[in-house]
Formats: sequence, structure tokens, C-alpha cells
Amino acid sequence: MEPLSAMVPFPLLVEPVELTYQPCTIPYRFPSDDPRKATATELEWIEVFRRSIPSFRKRAEEEDSVADASEKAKKFEQRYTEILDDLIADPESHGGPPDGILLCRLREQILRELGFRDIFRKVKDEENAKAIALFEGVVRLNDAIEDDKRRVESLIRGIFAGNVFDLGSAQLAEMYAKDGISFLASCENLLPQPWIVDDLDTFISKWSTKSWKKAVIFVDNSGADVILGILPFARELLRRGTQVVLAANDLPSINDITYHELVEIIPKLKDENGQIMGVDASGLLVANSGNDLPVIDLSVVSPELEYLANDADLVIIEGMGRGIETNLHAQFKCDSLKIGMVPFFFSVFVKHPEVAKFLGGRLYDCVFKYTEVST
Repeated sequence: MEPLSAMVPFPLLVEPVELTYQPCTIPYRFPSDDPRKATATELEWIEVFRRSIPSFRKRAEEEDSVADASEKAKKFEQRYTEILDDLIADPESHGGPPDGILLCRLREQILRELGFRDIFRKVKDEENAKAIALFEGVVRLNDAIEDDKRRVESLIRGIFAGNVFDLGSAQLAEMYAKDGISFLASCENLLPQPWIVDDLDTFISKWSTKSWKKAVIFVDNSGADVILGILPFARELLRRGTQVVLAANDLPSINDITYHELVEIIPKLKDENGQIMGVDASGLLVANSGNDLPVIDLSVVSPELEYLANDADLVIIEGMGRGIETNLHAQFKCDSLKIGMVPFFFSVFVKHPEVAKFLGGRLYDCVFKYTEVST
């Protein structure tokens, strides 16, 4: 990750950033809450992260690049459990009070200190290979749809289907370990509209009348998510003349795609003329976001991303961590899309009026939030 001193605010956030931007969507506490006592929301989310510990420990135990992996995986479990207990006893410990960003950062910090740099490496490699093999077929299915509006709807549904591949969720990790996750089956089994936040029809109506010169897409998971979901959509933007910047993590975190992995994958999808299935890909760029977590604070991104994003007129944030748990309410100077799936544990927060309207939905409900900025 870039040194914090080198990090800069994402240039398309509404300014002044320090007054208008709050990365975390769900307020874990309010000014009136006792700083010495964990709030109900903090307790709920600490338990969400606690439930993820067994799946992380199992992945760590299987990491053959780390000596004494089994013993170190046990130490991870012990240390992270102790930190979560500390935060319950004293919310201001360990850099608290806790929120989604801090809870993710503490988990990653412990893993890295113990030598675990990428415990999801094997499953990422496997899923990337599977998705690359399916890429041509998925693109051809979408290209066969002649109507522009129906085609973009199919591509967006593909983004949702790919986003199921999220092993940061304990429930999804268990599902993957048991049965695997099929991209095409996920496409067919998406919940019907209306979704919990549903601006899809509005976006599709704009699609046929509006064009964007440059789009920045914050990508999420490896495998089907980025290769079968995001890249076919990015290809469609390229075909329409939009330059596309894919912003990916600097360092590994759960099964999220990294910048270094993405720059290796994209050439595998191009032909000898630099095209992706007949579409000129010279306008496709990959940027290192400077981030190292499955969530993102857009007030601190890499100078590289700042430079490439400065003249963009569309921002797309994909995934539960970056687009729902963080940044759902982020305001941008240009048009924006927030796309992701809501896992069932979000339903515990429907008692909060500020999130009830979009987090009181069904298991694996969809969020598609389109915000248009007048120019």
C-alpha cells in the first residue's frame, strides 16, 4: 500500500471532502452514545466479523508458503478474537471506536504480521482460470442480444451474478466450500425486481440517450465477479467509445482482485490485435487504487488513481464492501453507480431508520443506485 503521506482524496468526491464525505454507510455510533460503552450496532458488527474467523483460520492453515502455518493460523484466531473482545470492553481501544474499515484493517494487520500475505491465493487462481475459460461464451451470449437496452440489462445482471463470489462473507464462504458457485446459475436465480435499491430502469433509459467519455470502475472480487461480470460490461462501454479505468487493490485482501493480478489477466482476454472479442481495448486502463482492504475510504487513494480519474464523468463502485458497507452515500461531482448484493446479516440493521429503507430486504437482495449529476 502507498505510504499514507502519499495518499490523496479521490478527485471526483464532492468538496470539501472533510465535510461532505463519510466512508462508512452504517453509523456504528452517534455523538450522544457513551464512548466507554459499545453500541448495539458495534456489537452486531463485531459478531459479524467474529463469525468470519473460522473460515479465515482454515484458509491460513492451508497456506503452504508460510512455515508453521497451522500454529500461526491459531495465533491469528486468538489475537483477532482478543481484539474483538477488547473492543466490546473498551470501544476506544485498538484505534476505535470500531467501524467496518477498522475491523477489516485489524484483521488484515494480524494476518500480515504473521506472514499471511494472500490466504485466498489458491482459490483466486482457480476461479480466475475457470472464469477466463467461460469469458468468450458469456460475451457471445450478450452480443447475441440485439436490443441495446436488453443487452445492458443482461450485462448488469451479470455483474450481480459475478458478485456472489465473495468469500469475505462467512455464509458465502461456507456455500462455496460445499457446492461451489455457478455464474450462469446465479444469473438465472437473481431475485426479481423491485430490488432494495433499484434505479436500473432509470439507468437503462439513460443508456440509450447518454454517453460518458471516461468511466472509473472500482472492482471487487476475483474470478467470475471481475472477469464475467465487470469486464463484459467494461467492454460494452469501450464499444460505445468510453475510456475505462479499472481501479483495483494494491495488496491482497480476502478474494478481491489486485492490480497486479488484473494486469496479468487482461492480456489473456485480448487477441493479437489488442482487441477483446472484436472490441478495441486500447482505452482500457488498470489503476492501482492504493487500497488494501475489501472496503475503501475514498479520501485516501493513490496519486496514480487521482491522475487517471481526474477527467472521468462516470464512477462505478461495485461490491458489498466498497459500494454498500462503504460509499453508498458518497457524493460525486459526476454521474455514479453503486452496485452490489446485500447479504442476509444486513437485515439485523433494519431497526435503524437511516438504513431501513434499503437494508430491510430479502436474502441476497440487489442494490443498484444510479445518481445523475446535472452539468
